[in-house]
Amino acid sequence: MDTLIASPSSGLKGSIACPGDKSMSHRALILGGMALGQTRVEGLLCGQDVLATLGALRQLGVSITGPDKAGCTTISGRGLGAFTAPHAPLDLGNSGTGARLLMGVVAGADITASFTGDASLSVRPMGRIIAPLHEMGAQFMARDGNYLPLTLTGTDTPLSIDWQSNIASAQVKSAILLAGLSARGITSITEPTASRDHSERMLAHFGAEITSETHADGHYTAYLKGEADLTGADIAIPADPSSAAFAAVAALITANSAITIPNTGLNPLRFGLYETLREMGADISISNQRLEGGEPVGDITCHSSQLSGINVPESRAASMIDEYPILAIAAACAEGTTVMHGIGELRVKETDRIAMTEQGLLQAGVEVKTTPDSMTIKGGGGKGNGGKALAGGFTLDACHDHRIAMAFLVCGLASSSPISVSGAETINTSFPNFAELMQNLGADIEPNA
Repeated sequence: MDTLIASPSSGLKGSIACPGDKSMSHRALILGGMALGQTRVEGLLCGQDVLATLGALRQLGVSITGPDKAGCTTISGRGLGAFTAPHAPLDLGNSGTGARLLMGVVAGADITASFTGDASLSVRPMGRIIAPLHEMGAQFMARDGNYLPLTLTGTDTPLSIDWQSNIASAQVKSAILLAGLSARGITSITEPTASRDHSERMLAHFGAEITSETHADGHYTAYLKGEADLTGADIAIPADPSSAAFAAVAALITANSAITIPNTGLNPLRFGLYETLREMGADISISNQRLEGGEPVGDITCHSSQLSGINVPESRAASMIDEYPILAIAAACAEGTTVMHGIGELRVKETDRIAMTEQGLLQAGVEVKTTPDSMTIKGGGGKGNGGKALAGGFTLDACHDHRIAMAFLVCGLASSSPISVSGAETINTSFPNFAELMQNLGADIEPNA
């Protein structure tokens, strides 16, 4: 539905099966296609972003079937450099991850492919990907400013590089590593701080020789040995902690709530939001911890909590960059002031998420100040914790940004009157059936009549 309405709610109870991890789903499809042999993926996210990557891989000649009745998707890998040139542009829709990672794949193959996307993806920066891949030997024809649509001609003999990135970006890192699989020698990428490491873990799972280190100054470097032999390997994908964040915060800020989010990824480089919420006083516990496919997994339980504002460490930004919109809702319901620094990357997501969050919070009666890379929010305690309820009674245009849409639907649950969110259909890119699953917990989220 394009417009959803969230009304004041309390007493959220039960268990919610959040969708499979989006980052891991993209990577499982791509690495399964680059490996020799068969890969079976359990729990693949069937959201629009991941399905765009799946469709692009099929255009590159990869056979993918499923999911079957057991929820398994089967990939018949072609091996490194064995992709076929697509007959039509690869349309990645709204998926920045799919577009950027597949550029790394094509850069290391002797084919030419054009990349397109929707209006949102077509204004997201690609220069950060183009620069290192060009140095590795790929050729690009791109629109002014290095935006989509663009055409990439790869090489089956890419050069290994030692790339120094000025941002911590898992997409940049992954594109370089994927191209480096076909290069002779060691390819390395150094970031100011470690971004999420699903690519490193999954590359090792498929047989690549990859190591990493964190330097004394906090910089992080991943090293990959090229001319790799990847072998098909089965993968079980846990629930996405970024998607789980919306249900978790909903429980924390509404009265008399207690929910469990089972089988959720606990990767420490993705867990910054939950660390931050705990520091704010959130009652969050984790049980049934285990390792699956090299990734830590567990069950997260959240209870209604009295939250307090804090200064969020800037060093944590890379581990929770997608979660700042929903953290902002928690901060609005906290007692005191929450300050978030080093979040400038939010301005080049599906929307300018700092501006979008500020706009929505101001409509909700929250005092908020922003700079190019920071946000300061003065909370009022929140009605779920005996404080001031957020104002409702307004409509927010999410501009087709799935995380903004879900964040302000959660906001509506803790407001004095309903909040309508238009442009919400792209929630399906990451969290299919979001409204229905939240309704099962007791949340009042309904489509516009």
